[in-house]
Amino acid sequence: IDFVDVFVGRIKGGLGVVGTISCAVFGSITGSACATLSCIGSIMFPRLEAAGYPRGIAAALMSNASLLGMLIPPNSTLIIFAWISGQSILACFLSTVLPGIMMTALICLVNCWLVRKNPNVKVTDPPKGRARFNLMKQRGFVALPALMLPFIVLGGIYGGIMTPTEAAAVAVIYAIPTGMFVYKGLTLRGLWDSLVESAVTTGVVMVMLYSVMMLSRLYIMENLPGKMLGLFRAVSENPWIILFMINIFLVVMGMLMDDISSVTLGTPILIPIIIELGFNPIHYAAIVGVNTGLGCITPPAAPVLYLGGRLGKAPINEMMAPTLWIIALAWTPTLLITTYFPRFSLLLPHIFLGTPW
Repeated sequence: IDFVDVFVGRIKGGLGVVGTISCAVFGSITGSACATLSCIGSIMFPRLEAAGYPRGIAAALMSNASLLGMLIPPNSTLIIFAWISGQSILACFLSTVLPGIMMTALICLVNCWLVRKNPNVKVTDPPKGRARFNLMKQRGFVALPALMLPFIVLGGIYGGIMTPTEAAAVAVIYAIPTGMFVYKGLTLRGLWDSLVESAVTTGVVMVMLYSVMMLSRLYIMENLPGKMLGLFRAVSENPWIILFMINIFLVVMGMLMDDISSVTLGTPILIPIIIELGFNPIHYAAIVGVNTGLGCITPPAAPVLYLGGRLGKAPINEMMAPTLWIIALAWTPTLLITTYFPRFSLLLPHIFLGTPW
């Protein structure tokens, strides 16, 4: 956080940019929006308040930024999607990289626009010349061990050196000594709690996946995908309009349940429809990634939005206006471009894996 602040701290809204980029980097490691929000938010909320950010804007910004880890892989949602749909996990990961980068840039811009006329928002005044270079070097040296982790994980996966499972193991082996001996923030008690939580989460997910196998067979026996496709075609025969309706269906599911549940229940129904319409399932993976993130900050469920309000001590009514602006100016353009320009999400899978357009 301090390292990024050297570059953008003097811009009005620069501290919000720091928080957004920090969430993107940390979220790409954890793959969990709630973990990202709890960790980065606990550091950023006091700083944002001290810099004059209204609590509603700060909480809305960090809540939305914490979801970037659902787009910048690796993340658990796409692993479950790939497992259910029978697609390559790595291809699904690559499909959301460009939408994730686009979302990061747009959230940074919306943040600067929201505070542009607020006289209470302060900017930092970093030293100039040689002193600034020395500060950059000092903070960069401190941040280097943490910054190396995403490069090791993502570079290993995308470079074909490691599978996602192996990369996760390498990340743990690297993170434990770094947290204990370099930053001295990880204790044995904290490590044990993390192991217990991971074991419980893994067990829950495995039970859900085996339940999905039975649910998928039930869907096929009842021809539920065919019936739903018939319902869509009763409105329009145009596959792009049907894809728009599928987007609405995904957003509504995300509004009513968490991301894992919506992917678990929706994928067995919708993936046969996507294939029947002639769309690439990897393109659809990117659409699912954006929609599940959008659902996590859209009431009534909105678990990440409510967590951000609690951590940032902001009532939900103060968060709604900035959240709606971020949805309109960041989430919506990203979703539309991802949906209607398939090559945007398929570019990296095509380059690295030869995925067809």
